[in-house]
Amino acid sequence: MAAIAATAGRLLRLRAAGAEGQWCRLRGAGLQAASAAGDAAQRRHVAHFTFQPDPEPQEYGQTQKMNLFQAITSALDNSLAKDPTAVIFGEDVAFGGVFRCTVGLRDKYGKDRVFNTPLCEQGIVGFGIGIAVTGATAIAEIQFADYIFPAFDQVHVIREVASMAQEKLGVSCEVIDLRTILPWDVDTVCKSVIKTGRLLISHEAPLTGGFASEISSTVQEECFLNLEAPISRVCGYDTPFPHIFEPFYIPDKWKCYDALRKMINY
Repeated sequence: MAAIAATAGRLLRLRAAGAEGQWCRLRGAGLQAASAAGDAAQRRHVAHFTFQPDPEPQEYGQTQKMNLFQAITSALDNSLAKDPTAVIFGEDVAFGGVFRCTVGLRDKYGKDRVFNTPLCEQGIVGFGIGIAVTGATAIAEIQFADYIFPAFDQVHVIREVASMAQEKLGVSCEVIDLRTILPWDVDTVCKSVIKTGRLLISHEAPLTGGFASEISSTVQEECFLNLEAPISRVCGYDTPFPHIFEPFYIPDKWKCYDALRKMINY
């Protein structure tokens, strides 16, 4: 009986050991499967790239104490020195700027790389975009933060009107952007009127006394027999500029589209 009991005890221990080994194998497989599933889920939710911060530099160049304006001047100086395509432009930057952040840069790099611009934030930003498109580095200075907001209004309203006319009316429009108003490109405008028979003029200045009147008068003299509809002017109102009602005062694509539709249906 003792031998039988001992044999039975060994069998139970062997079975227990086998079961434990099997459990370990199952548990390991389950953990591996769960871990693999977790890794896959994690991979699905992370970005397609791994961010690695730049290593901190081990060596530093010469340092010196300077105020904010001196630091800006130093940064601009370094940019002009390292990038031969970089240019700085803005109001009064040639003589150093109103905050003296470009002092000495014109003398060091020349008038072709540090130069003044007209008093027009829209022009400064537009000029900077044009320089950047050509592959150069544009550094445009706007003297004060609140002066930059007029540059945000450079919306291609007339281009949108031309697209709307093509989609909704089946009409092809020629968009002419006059670069100057004295002299203005009479030949280009008149050739377009001779071809299309219609003309819509739009600007933000008031209707009365605006330059659209001069354009309209000249086209009447040169292309009267080619006109198929009266010349339309979409301009600002003959009132003082209302700042809080700017969206109602300035010509938008809907005003221009309505005027264009009236010309087409004339």
